[in-house]
Amino acid sequence: MSLEQQVASGIKEAMLAKEGKKLEALRAIKAAILLAKTEKSGAADLTPDAEIKLLQKLVKQRRESAEIYAQNGRPELAEKETFEAGVIEAYLPAQLSESEVADEVKKIVAQLGATSAKDMGKVMGLASKNLSGKADSAAIAKAAKALLVG
Repeated sequence: MSLEQQVASGIKEAMLAKEGKKLEALRAIKAAILLAKTEKSGAADLTPDAEIKLLQKLVKQRRESAEIYAQNGRPELAEKETFEAGVIEAYLPAQLSESEVADEVKKIVAQLGATSAKDMGKVMGLASKNLSGKADSAAIAKAAKALLVG
């Protein structure tokens, strides 16, 4: 089942259960999917990788907004954004823990024979490709930097 079908199903369930907040978050996902499908590429369907990147982008936007609202004394808006991020994250594959990301990056460093900060680009490229959707790029970078820079 595609992400679009999963979201449509979730929208129906939220409507029947009268869950307004959840419905709003799901409609935001649906809008982002429709927008992505009608963008310059003109692809009829999004690839699973594109779907994951889209969801990660939405979660990141919500988290950043929640942080800004919290800093500016608007806890009710921060709570709303955090809730929406949680709903969107439910449609993402399970994320790796910090130690799991570090282990995967160690394997990649060993595979590439990377030894210094000069090799950071190679490591990041392969790690980002291999861990796409499973880990945040910031976590990957942090693990790679710890291994290569020390």
